[in-house]
Amino acid sequence: MSDSIEDNTALILDGKAVAKKTQSQLRSRVEGLQTKATRPPGLAVLMVGDNPASASYVRGKERACARVGIDSYGRHFPTETREEELLQAIDDLNQDDRVDGILVQLPLPPHIDPVAAINRIHPDKDVDGLHPVNLGRLVRGEPSLRSCTPLGVMRLLQDYDIEVKGKTAVVVGRSILVGKPIALMLLEADATVTMAHSRSPDLSAITRSADILVVAVGRPELITAEMVKPGAVIMDVGINRVTDYFGKSSLTGDVDFDAVKEVARYITPVPGGVGPMTVTMLLQNTVDSYSDRLGLEG
Repeated sequence: MSDSIEDNTALILDGKAVAKKTQSQLRSRVEGLQTKATRPPGLAVLMVGDNPASASYVRGKERACARVGIDSYGRHFPTETREEELLQAIDDLNQDDRVDGILVQLPLPPHIDPVAAINRIHPDKDVDGLHPVNLGRLVRGEPSLRSCTPLGVMRLLQDYDIEVKGKTAVVVGRSILVGKPIALMLLEADATVTMAHSRSPDLSAITRSADILVVAVGRPELITAEMVKPGAVIMDVGINRVTDYFGKSSLTGDVDFDAVKEVARYITPVPGGVGPMTVTMLLQNTVDSYSDRLGLEG
């Protein structure tokens, strides 16, 4: 894709467009693989409780599965479900040959330990890439199912032909979901990586050193134009719901988009940037698991 910039305004990294293209490619791949298999790929999403946002996410994942040709085996448990029941359901899915990927939708009710649930998933079906075995493989640089949001960031960089090798990358945020795995993926791609967070002294000095700045803190518009190196690549992973003076709510990232786009060379919008890539990488992980589990090429 072109990297030209007009009027010194950053090029928008369009996650929706890349996600749509990638899902089309995945559908073609699934159609090809199914000529060698007796079943389609299968993804099981487990949800406990009645969180409206979670329900919306799960419906979105099921629609995305249908577009690509993945069978959905979702299960919705009531809020009062005991932890033992959820763990047993995961055990059953680990043994189910129709299922190539298992995902536990977070958050879970307070009485269920999310770590116990994630760790119960077989690593080869852990399409969220959060099992300790898969995180350990990532640390070692071994093939593994990778955490979906960081993988989506890397795919966006790749799709826009943005060079990572030899660049200075700064990751703001240290969560196991995004910050730590994306730092490891950038290291693997030969970037020089600094990890920072909201409590880092003189955060501005750190972020201004970045050729590639990945922000995943969960603080609306934490990163301002003065904190960005001119010509940098900005990957905004934050998604925050904010309410204005009139009571109208909207989504915003961890980056002051309007100001930073005048300084950066590339920038992801919120929404429409990294978010669509997260679901797409979930689908890719499911297809990769399907291919590996059945010993298929392609």
